Amino acid sequence: MAGAETSLFIRTLKGECTNRPPVWLMRQAGRYLPEYRELRTRAKGFLDFCYTPSLSVEATLQPLRRYPFDAAILFADILLILDAMDRGLRFETGEGPVLEPLEKASQLDKVSRAKIADRLSPVMETVSRLKQKLEPGFPLIGFAGSPWTVAVYAIEGKGGTDKSRPKLWAYTKPEELRVVLDIIADVTIEYLKAQIAAGADALMLFDSWAENLPDNLFEWLVIEPTKKIVDELRASGVDVPIIGFPRGAGAMLPVYVEKTGVTAVGLDTGQVPAFVNSALPTGFPVQGHLDPLSLRAGGQQMLDRTDEIIKAYQANNRPLVFNLGHGITPQVPPEHVEQLMAHIQTYDR
Repeated sequence: MAGAETSLFIRTLKGECTNRPPVWLMRQAGRYLPEYRELRTRAKGFLDFCYTPSLSVEATLQPLRRYPFDAAILFADILLILDAMDRGLRFETGEGPVLEPLEKASQLDKVSRAKIADRLSPVMETVSRLKQKLEPGFPLIGFAGSPWTVAVYAIEGKGGTDKSRPKLWAYTKPEELRVVLDIIADVTIEYLKAQIAAGADALMLFDSWAENLPDNLFEWLVIEPTKKIVDELRASGVDVPIIGFPRGAGAMLPVYVEKTGVTAVGLDTGQVPAFVNSALPTGFPVQGHLDPLSLRAGGQQMLDRTDEIIKAYQANNRPLVFNLGHGITPQVPPEHVEQLMAHIQTYDR
C-alpha cells in the first residue's frame, strides 16, 4: 500500500480513534465544482469521460486542490460493469442512466469475462496514473456497486424507480435473481481485484438501493452477495479495508455489519448515532453521515450538526471517517465545503 497504512484515513478504518476524524465526501468530484463542469465539456458523453484516463484522473484530483480531504476516490461510475456486460448503457440528459431492461439472467453472460476486463481496463489505467500523481502514501479509494443495486438498474433499465420489478423477481423467480446477483458479484470481484492490483488502498461497496427491503429479502439480496465479494477478495489475498454502504438499511445495519465481513460501514443521512453506538460492536469503524442538504444550506446549522455527529462517536470511542449521508448535490456552493473542512480541521481530542 506504499505508505497509505499510516494515513489518518486507513488508520481510522483499521480501528484507531485519531485526534480528528479523517474526512472525504461522496461525489467530492462533481458538478458542484465549476472546474469539473468545464472538464466535462471535453468528453463526447459521460461514458467517454469515465473511460478517458486523462479526464477521470483530473476529475479525481480537482477537489484535492481546493480542500484538505484525507482521501481521494476514483472517478468512475457503478454502472460501468453493466456497460462492459453490453447492457446498452447510455446517460440521457435530465433522465440519468438508461439500459436495456434485463429479462433473464442468461443475458448477462453474453460477453466473456476477458472482454469485460478489457472494456474496464481504462479504469485501471486511471487508478495507476492517480497513484503516480498523488503524494506518496495518500490513500485512494476504489469502488463498485453492490450486486443488488447493480441488479436493480439492470432489471429496471433505469434509476429513480420504486424498484418493484426486481423486488417482484425476488418473490416470483428468486432462483433467476440469485443467478443475476451471482454473475454480477463474480464480475465485481474481478473488477475490484484489478483496482487493487493497479494501486487502490481501500474499497467501497455502494448499495444505494438497500432501502425499504423486508428483513427476509435484505438477508439474501444485500448481505449474502456482499459477503461473497468480501470473502472472495480476502481469499485472493486482498487485505485493504472494505467499506460497505447499505443506504437505507435502518435496523438491519447491525446484521449487515455482523455477517458481511466489511471493515467499516457507511451510514446514510437517516441513521441515528445513539442507535449506531448501541447496535454495532464496540470500536467498529463507521463513515458518515451529514445530510447533503445541510451542506447545501451551510452556516451554523451545518457546523452544529457536524459537531453532534463527531462528538457522538468520539464519546463512544468509535472510529469515524466523516462524510455525508449520500453524495454532494450539484447545487452545493463550493464555499460551504470550504467552511465544513475548515471546521473539521480544528478538531483535537
